Amino acid sequence: MADRTSHRAAPVHSHPDEVSILTALTALADPVRIQLVRELAGSAEWTRACGSFDVPVGKAALSHHFGVLRAAGLVEQRDEGPKRVNRLRREEFDARFPGLLDLVLREDAC
Repeated sequence: MADRTSHRAAPVHSHPDEVSILTALTALADPVRIQLVRELAGSAEWTRACGSFDVPVGKAALSHHFGVLRAAGLVEQRDEGPKRVNRLRREEFDARFPGLLDLVLREDAC
């Protein structure tokens, strides 16, 4: 009998040190991605599964948005059983772009 366990590829991450300011700003220019970053900033690390975010996009679009955030060094993901959980790479991103996340996370930013 064939193995029916589905294996998805592990997410690829960029370290913030490898990210240009243009890539970082582009990732933060989308309202859905800003919402994801804000929700992650208010959550404990590794507690938010991808499906737990209240955003107005479907599963495929949400996956795309997380991919953009990973490529910008903003988000790290790992698989825990059937769920993919997330953490905001706040410390690493702040070291690369001091003050940028503080501006994005301000309530009056949008």
